[in-house]
Amino acid sequence: MTSGRSFRNWRRGPGKCLWPCIGQWDRSGTDGKKKGEKNTIVTSYNRNFTGRNDANPATHCFVASPEIVTAMSLEGRLDFNPMTDELTAADGSKFKLSPPSGDQLPSKGFDPGLDTYQAPPEDGSNLSVNVSPESQRLQLLSPFDKFNPKTYEDMTVLIKVKGKCTTDHISAAGPWLKYRGHLDNISNNFMIGAINSENEEANKIKNRLNGTFGAVPDVAREYKAKGVNWVVIGDENYGEGSSREHAALEPRHLGGRAIIVKSFARIHETNLKKQGLLPLTFNNAADYDKIKPDDKVTLLGVDSLTPGKQVEAEVKHSDGSKDVMKLNHTMNATQIEWFKAGSALNRMAMK
Repeated sequence: MTSGRSFRNWRRGPGKCLWPCIGQWDRSGTDGKKKGEKNTIVTSYNRNFTGRNDANPATHCFVASPEIVTAMSLEGRLDFNPMTDELTAADGSKFKLSPPSGDQLPSKGFDPGLDTYQAPPEDGSNLSVNVSPESQRLQLLSPFDKFNPKTYEDMTVLIKVKGKCTTDHISAAGPWLKYRGHLDNISNNFMIGAINSENEEANKIKNRLNGTFGAVPDVAREYKAKGVNWVVIGDENYGEGSSREHAALEPRHLGGRAIIVKSFARIHETNLKKQGLLPLTFNNAADYDKIKPDDKVTLLGVDSLTPGKQVEAEVKHSDGSKDVMKLNHTMNATQIEWFKAGSALNRMAMK
């Protein structure tokens, strides 16, 4: 690890959100550090995922208290110990930092800030939101389609993911974040970081309609346009990491019907439920290996989905053979209502 003088603490004051969550800074060209070159950042931000703070996957990012970050920023060395080591003043004299002290809570309480809440009108039926159809960053949402059991028959496997698949793999951050308000545009990053088990490559899957390989979003779009319902097969702890709702919105928007995995990260599983996607886990994790990228998957019993009741998957292989496997779900009665309505928002609009 190298340090240079790369210690940063950019926090300018208390916030009311996870504003440093997504990523802050592209170091390229600023201090000679190139992507792939080892580096270290010590930060008081609440995120230290790979590439999160400086877009360099080779950077080691350590989360520390604001006091430690400040002390190390003054010296600029990883081996600096503020409890024992001295700093050098401008006049050459040596001094040590005093241990931090202060009130745990402000003696005069917290500033409540400005009350900016605007209550909605009692009758909003005549209100409209105008968004330019030419906008590349904003787009009005259309309701997702309601439950139809036919859409869960002979589903194509869009991608069988191998290994780790975080929400960053499912919906990448970085330059894509400018499209957060435009679901169709940001969906062009769908699954571009996930590893395809068929070829162990990212963002390269086989289009079962024509036999060619293409980017995941492109193939998903063609499937949707031609009425091909699809399913994603995943590994352990699918959807871990940032609780990025677009990682659930995008597969639903592109025509996905179900996500079948060994296990889910809890928040992502809930987000899928809210968007009307069916999150399922293998009752026997070894069944993951039975599904091939060119299989067809039919879910049996989804029209009578009940809390605690398993779903069966009939998997048809290209050689004509079949496998039937048990799948589990964690949907409660309310979440099943979301599913049948097409999404949680659809269900809310029905009330």
